[in-house]
Amino acid sequence: MKRTHFLYIILTCIAYTTRADHITGGEIFYTLKSISGNEFTYNVTVKQYMVCHSFREFYNPTYVSIFNKKTNERLQDLLVPLTKTEIISLTDNDQCIINPPEVCHRIGYYNFDLTLPASPDGYILTTEVFFRVYNIHNLEPDYGNIGATYTAEIPGTFLLTSGPKNNSARFVGSDLVIICAGKPFTYNFAAEDKDGDTLKYSLCRAYKSDNFMFGVDLVPPASPPYSSVPYGQGFTGGTPFGSNVSIDEYTGLISGIAPDTGIYVLTVCVEEWRDGKFIATQRKDVQVNVASCSFTSALLPESYLLCGDSKTVNLENLVMSPLIETYTWRITNDADSTIYNATTPVADYTFVDTGLFHVRLDINKNEHCPDSAYSEIRVYPGFKVDFNYSGVCINKPTQFIDKSSSVYGNPDSWKWNFGDNNQPDDSSLLQNPVHTYLSRGIKNVSLRATDSKGCADTIYKTIETFDKPPIQLAFTDTLICKSDTLQLIAYGTGSYHWSPLIDIVNPDSAHPAVTPKVTTIFYVDLTLDNCTNRDSVTVNVVDHVTLKAMDDTTVCSGDSVKLHVVSDGLHYNWSPAEQLSNAALQQPIAYATNNTLYTVTANIGACTATDNIDVRTVPYPVAIAGADTVICFGTKAMLNGITNGGTYEWTPADQISDSHALHAIAFPEATITYTFTAYDTKGCPKPGIDSIKVNVLPQIMASAGHDTSVVINQPLQLNGSGGDLYQWIPATGLSSSTIPDPVAVFTQPLENGRYKLIASNNAGCSDSAFINIKVYKTLPSVFVPTAFTPNGDGRNDILRPILAGMQRLEVFNVYNRLGQLVYSNNVPGKGWDGRINGILQASGTFVWVIKAIDYNGSPYFDKGTVTLIR
Repeated sequence: MKRTHFLYIILTCIAYTTRADHITGGEIFYTLKSISGNEFTYNVTVKQYMVCHSFREFYNPTYVSIFNKKTNERLQDLLVPLTKTEIISLTDNDQCIINPPEVCHRIGYYNFDLTLPASPDGYILTTEVFFRVYNIHNLEPDYGNIGATYTAEIPGTFLLTSGPKNNSARFVGSDLVIICAGKPFTYNFAAEDKDGDTLKYSLCRAYKSDNFMFGVDLVPPASPPYSSVPYGQGFTGGTPFGSNVSIDEYTGLISGIAPDTGIYVLTVCVEEWRDGKFIATQRKDVQVNVASCSFTSALLPESYLLCGDSKTVNLENLVMSPLIETYTWRITNDADSTIYNATTPVADYTFVDTGLFHVRLDINKNEHCPDSAYSEIRVYPGFKVDFNYSGVCINKPTQFIDKSSSVYGNPDSWKWNFGDNNQPDDSSLLQNPVHTYLSRGIKNVSLRATDSKGCADTIYKTIETFDKPPIQLAFTDTLICKSDTLQLIAYGTGSYHWSPLIDIVNPDSAHPAVTPKVTTIFYVDLTLDNCTNRDSVTVNVVDHVTLKAMDDTTVCSGDSVKLHVVSDGLHYNWSPAEQLSNAALQQPIAYATNNTLYTVTANIGACTATDNIDVRTVPYPVAIAGADTVICFGTKAMLNGITNGGTYEWTPADQISDSHALHAIAFPEATITYTFTAYDTKGCPKPGIDSIKVNVLPQIMASAGHDTSVVINQPLQLNGSGGDLYQWIPATGLSSSTIPDPVAVFTQPLENGRYKLIASNNAGCSDSAFINIKVYKTLPSVFVPTAFTPNGDGRNDILRPILAGMQRLEVFNVYNRLGQLVYSNNVPGKGWDGRINGILQASGTFVWVIKAIDYNGSPYFDKGTVTLIR
């Protein structure tokens, strides 16, 4: 975990120091420049995007690497200089857009010529950047900054000899697009192809960079295959804006309802198909800013189709904006006569007749930001789209049959998608097409149909294709008695045939009955749409049941025991059943409370066998450890066991006088549980066990406070601690002798008043402490010795002021004869050791100054001299 955090810190630091990062998109495209023999020269362009106001710079130069498309072998690493940069921006500030975002891109171009020999496998061109923009909304939040890898593909000659003679598809849609959160939008990713190849568009995974090296500013890209960026919950490469946005696979137009505000990574792949063969994929990767804005416009669906059961239309502007102040709805019939008007934001109308109608919406009519929208309403209920299919075997035709119907018109167009994305012919416009699947699995098939009245609808169905029809057997190996009849059971769609045709009834059904006299393997063939699958069932035939029960056993009273038998039986019945976990199991659990004889019957059809198991019970040895107890810290506990066993022990044994004695002495240092275990020889193989918990109370650490000095009649606050109950001895001069913090007042001087404090807890455990109090017959004063000898002999080594009648020491300063401060402190009990900066001073006279506050709150000041004697 620590290494992970360290790597995160490194990446974060690099994010702020590297020269070229925070890229917002990129792509690679190329054109064929010349051909010389087997050598093809391409003019390649790497295009990268950055926000206009970024203080970052594009890499100059940058790496572009060439790899074998099939083996991923690295072939070349090229350092390509930056050719040019440009800024493009959307400058039309439409006053009818609320909170329009700034749309501005800084674009860097790397342009170079690349000569490669024609290859059967083809090539992949790759470049990468270490960091995208930060905090991308549709990625996992924990990743922070993450890199990007951009690729393009040059076809090989394996599928088409003309593959290398290729100009890549080039995206030509505008990058200056405003997308408002929660609003309808379109984003054109159309591409052009100079070779006339068929283009097919899809939303695909964005690649992250996989070759980051700490401390290295620029390295060649990693080899393919490339890893996907970590998409967050609800997002994938195919749904980078969520489920409400899709791309038209034929036009490259992305449309739908925009997601929440934020930056989203979006990658579009365009496949190039030539002569029915897939030859290359080109990619464009951009980070799109979805802004909190809105258009003031009127927008309606292209048409309203009331072709189902309802004849009610629900009208609502697809664009919401606070600048829209008025709505005017008008529905007309085919003769342009008005049949409905409304001025509400949302309108509903139920048609009486069928036919073609028109609707117009005007917003802000004759006001600021006016707009209009038109649509048609087709009211032809009773249109239903449906289809059937037959044939689900791969490499064989699957026939699709249109079952669509229309009450007022006739179905007149069909658009099928067979869900076979790996094939160029996975769609059809025929009414009843045929498609051959080359791979098995789940296929999501859709049919969009229209009728002569303009109705349209789509139906989706899931079909599963197989290399052979699936067949399931209820069992594949079984056992029967020689005289029994067995029903074989198979599941699957198709026609059945069982073999051999011996001792079998209804062999062409899914569930035939068989009566074999010897062990026989029965085969089943399932045929569907000319595909056949085979499986088998082995029926083992016996003339008796083998049954051998376990030996009789002894258990401790109340314990369970697993009963088991060696048998080839299929079914079992134990008794008495009330003491068993399941009387029908081969190995049930028995819960015997007393001696019990268990009987088991095993059968294979009409063949049966019976055996017995005698389970004897023996009581557990008696083991009584006694009641839990409480002791004081540092004292002993008596352990008194009771048992009828022959051997016994206490554990843990390391704090016990004799762990094998019934009555032992324990010396625990902390609360502990002792276990008493007893054994006997009466037949129960398990011990009796009991435990006792010895609670050791915390050690009492009595404290009466530090020795101190006071003057006559000065209140002294004592501070005792360490227990629950207290006793001060003697009680002379104390406000109370049974509380931890009494106040002492002395009317006579004491040279050495000694008080004892006994602290105890509620269990009677106790400890004692002492305090010495010296009482002076003076006014509040501070006494300072006139001389001290700091020679390390432990006597008079420290110059300390002695406070009498003071509540606080404010200053104790010592000066040398030159007036320099050599020591200063305000902590009572501390003093000067005769050193300055660690150096012991020579004999001499020093001046001290004292400032303090006495117990009445009055200031106290004194000064004097002290002699340091060596």
